Amino acid sequence: MKVILKRKNKAVHFEGESSSSTVKVNIDGSEAIGGEGKGVRPMELVLMALGSCSVFDLTTILLKQRQDVEDIQVEVEGQRREEIPNIFTKIHISFLLKGNIDEAKAQKAAELAVKKYCSVHDMLAAGGVEITYSIKIN
Repeated sequence: MKVILKRKNKAVHFEGESSSSTVKVNIDGSEAIGGEGKGVRPMELVLMALGSCSVFDLTTILLKQRQDVEDIQVEVEGQRREEIPNIFTKIHISFLLKGNIDEAKAQKAAELAVKKYCSVHDMLAAGGVEITYSIKIN
């Protein structure tokens, strides 16, 4: 796996791309280092990676369980320490599900998705990040 970041201005706006997709991702830094709000910040990308990795697996498991999933939204919130580097110390994933879904099956699916199948979770947890999750149906 390889990604390429191309500088887009004289500050810290970059465009990311990978060989697996034609989609470009705009990445920018904070205003403190010259960012101009032209992209997602790197630590936000980490939260997006965790949320997407988890929800991909959750969706797959719920479909295998024959749950009637109308919609899924994921909110991921992280807390960072004050000292530099400002790494995440705690992250909470909220899965908001809509449809005719059995709560016990959804809880089991979420546990498997987050704690067993999500490689981003395992990487962050190995670094000492406390990761929790919750499910809300309808």
